[in-house]
Amino acid sequence: MSYSNISFEAGHDGVAIVTVNRPDKLNALNRDTMGELSDAFTRVRDHAAIRGLIVTGAGEKAFVAGADIKELAALSAAEAQQLSQRGQAIFRALETTPKPSVAAINGFALGGGLELAMSCTIRVAAPEAKFGQPEVKLGILPGYGGTQRLPRLVGRGRALDLLISGEMIDSAEAHRIGLVNYIAPRQELLAFSRAWLHKVMANGPQATALAMEAVDIGLDCGLDQGLRFEAAAFGLTAATEDRHEGTRAFLEKRKPAFAGK
Repeated sequence: MSYSNISFEAGHDGVAIVTVNRPDKLNALNRDTMGELSDAFTRVRDHAAIRGLIVTGAGEKAFVAGADIKELAALSAAEAQQLSQRGQAIFRALETTPKPSVAAINGFALGGGLELAMSCTIRVAAPEAKFGQPEVKLGILPGYGGTQRLPRLVGRGRALDLLISGEMIDSAEAHRIGLVNYIAPRQELLAFSRAWLHKVMANGPQATALAMEAVDIGLDCGLDQGLRFEAAAFGLTAATEDRHEGTRAFLEKRKPAFAGK
């Protein structure tokens, strides 16, 4: 698939960078852009040489400043529901990809943009970035998972404050409440994100994927089922070549060379 609204770069170090590339529209998410993101996330999931992903926005103003308002204004109720379900599926595919991802937030992350960022494994923001779910100001509510992911990240009370006021917060506040993991200078965002991914990618890939899945299952299904999955996953990793390599490397006081097997 050729891209008109995003760019896709796969580096030799195993890190892919997906950039929403509509700076004249503050990287707003229209239907075509969402389709291209879906294709890009599938490439990341299915390409064995790609082990980590950075998602960012083009230009200096916005990561993604929301959905395309012109498209939203023309939707019927049924079309709006279908659009929401499609967007939820695309972002859920990113969230459940068994490879770590970083949202490198270089500017406004509003509406669908914040929902995209929250679907990544972690979020790294420039000091000048702004965050919010302003949909209520348009008489609608978030449709790409914002009402579900935001309380999971920051708690019910703080999430409701943001969701029903529609107000924006800055990077310092986003970091304080746990919405953002790290703050890095804008010019260092990609380097910082890549370095974090390299740190994670040095670990056992199967263990990393299962750890992410275990957290997801526990949050969705509760403690008891989460613990059962954790025990099963622990047993599964114990049967891998990576477990033998990791424990042997520790005892031999060297860095492990994981093969993902």
